[in-house]
Amino acid sequence: MTAPTETPRARGRWITQWDPEDADFWERTGRRTANRNLWASILAEHLGFSVWTIWSVLTLFMTPETGFDYTAAQKFLLVSVVTLVGAVLRVPYTLAVPRFGGRNWTLVSVAALLVPTVLAILLIQRPETPFAVFVLLAATAGLGGGNFSSSMSNINAFFPERSKGWALGLNAGGGNIGVPVVQVLGLGVIAVLGVHHGWVLAALYIPLLALACWVSWRRMDNLAGAVADIGAQAAAVRDRHFWIMSFLYIGTFGSFIGYGFAFGLLLQNEFGRTPLEAAAVTFIGPLLGSLIRPVGGHLADRFGGARVTLAVFAAMTAGTAAIVLASTQGSLALFTTGFIALFLLTGVGNGSTYKMIPAIYAARAADLADAGMSRAAATAHAKRVAGAVLGLVGAVGALGGVAINLVFRQSFATFGGATPAYVAFLAFYLVCIAVTYLVYLRRPAPAAGAAPADTAAARP
Repeated sequence: MTAPTETPRARGRWITQWDPEDADFWERTGRRTANRNLWASILAEHLGFSVWTIWSVLTLFMTPETGFDYTAAQKFLLVSVVTLVGAVLRVPYTLAVPRFGGRNWTLVSVAALLVPTVLAILLIQRPETPFAVFVLLAATAGLGGGNFSSSMSNINAFFPERSKGWALGLNAGGGNIGVPVVQVLGLGVIAVLGVHHGWVLAALYIPLLALACWVSWRRMDNLAGAVADIGAQAAAVRDRHFWIMSFLYIGTFGSFIGYGFAFGLLLQNEFGRTPLEAAAVTFIGPLLGSLIRPVGGHLADRFGGARVTLAVFAAMTAGTAAIVLASTQGSLALFTTGFIALFLLTGVGNGSTYKMIPAIYAARAADLADAGMSRAAATAHAKRVAGAVLGLVGAVGALGGVAINLVFRQSFATFGGATPAYVAFLAFYLVCIAVTYLVYLRRPAPAAGAAPADTAAARP
């Protein structure tokens, strides 16, 4: 039976039997149902990213002209807390889908975004609000950051292995584009209404969130067979490759989301750009970084994920060096060019690092089979752990965005500028180069048939 049915487990639409690997079932009804859930999920995740990053735009409205007298360090602390909440929530959000159902949780998680959106409308009009209260209430926007993990976990269960890359790529890309979209909308509000109307930006999302709730309710389904694989998550955390790949993903996705929050503030505080001038530039980098992410996966398929990731970190080091030079010389053109290049590189790196994870655990499955485990059991175990690693790495990687904004905050608070922060990031990317090379490229003899430079180091 493939039609959604009601079960005693919960009220709502539940699919009790789902086998996307069955080609006949997939062509007959599975593909249509999966795609319907995918497009509804993309809308929900897109709005989640937008609400998560809305304060990166609203801080541009927080100027002395509008009654705010916050320092650069205070603004970076504000967006750091929002980023932190979103990163931490990714773990429980992953577990919520099998517990409550993908449709039900999407509806709840989207409806919950009305809380930070309404608070943003109220707060941005009240500059007399104590800063501590501002941070606490604005942090509720972190609810949007958790949507990525629950959305990816849900869509992963709907599609067969042969289509997961395409489906998850669309889902992730549709979410990431929420960052530049909210920045473009912020630009429009500033250009048309001026800096005194920041609340309008948040108000624009009220009807969109209502629409997403309606779409989730009408177009999505729950899978009764989905289970929370706590054992796989525990096994993932014990595996050294989880920690290594999390470290590298901090360097790619952490940089993407961290710079996405920080770029507009840097243009204002380092180069004296007005809110309109800053908003006119900030969306370009996140937009290009979101769109180019699938290219990173394609390059990893062709040349090996570790090779592409190594090249990305090398280029990010060079780009950061250019930003250090631009910052010391006051060159706005070089500064902007360097940052847009960094966004492009983080997009490529996001795709290549995520492609490395299945290759690593494919090699692990081969090792287990060589050690005597049946090939089917070894493959099933490796897939379980790889799936858990993919989810958890996304959560840890988002913490990189927190670190970036905290480093910027400390740099402004201690040195009055961001140049020391850029130097710290440059050093971090050099460490990422060393880790990528020593762990995933130095060892010879990759597994037969595997992408070069991805699998050799996964063997004991």
